[in-house]
Amino acid sequence: MGARGTGGVGWRLRRVLRWAFYAVLAIVALVLALSVAWRFVPPVSTLMLGRWLTFQSVDRSWTPLGRISPRLVAAVMMSEDARFCEHGGVDWDALREVIADAEDGAPSRGASTLTMQTAKNLFLWPSRSYVRKGLEIPLALWLDLVWPKKRIMEVYLNIAEWGPGVFGAEAAARAAFNKPAAALSAREAALLATALPNPIRRDSRRPSRGHQRLAAIVAGRAAASEPYTECVR
Repeated sequence: MGARGTGGVGWRLRRVLRWAFYAVLAIVALVLALSVAWRFVPPVSTLMLGRWLTFQSVDRSWTPLGRISPRLVAAVMMSEDARFCEHGGVDWDALREVIADAEDGAPSRGASTLTMQTAKNLFLWPSRSYVRKGLEIPLALWLDLVWPKKRIMEVYLNIAEWGPGVFGAEAAARAAFNKPAAALSAREAALLATALPNPIRRDSRRPSRGHQRLAAIVAGRAAASEPYTECVR
């Protein structure tokens, strides 16, 4: 009986592992298929899906990169990922610095690239965890391999959340400044860009003094960003 019982447990375990393997293959196939499809059609983020499933509103108007102000593109890059044109989806230097700081007990800071944020918004969940971060890295490397930089930037700017239910540059520009994303000034673009790390607390319509100071710094960097933004022009 003991031997038979042990054999039954082993058989069940092998069955569970086999189905888990099939599930992983199915998820990988789905991610690959979606990443290829979304290279050409407007995607939606997991946050948008979550809001729709819970009957909450989603304000998003898909806007091609050519109809988004270059000032906003530059400001977002200078605020979020100044080496966007240089790395292959993951900024390994920044990642190593974060790991070194963590080992030394220094305050944590982000090393998430725009490509990693795009991967997270498209395929993963918003809450922070080492598991999610570990999944972001291969997904970002894959997106950088199959999408050009312009497409990554275009998708990011159209799925980023700028406020509760406000997704994408066009909706953000109209909500904050009552104008299209193509017409943003340098100051407005910097205010929107610096709201991205915490769009719930930072309101570009009514920026705090700290938000305004940060936006002024980013606006200055964006004005001199031409050497760093070649891949998205």
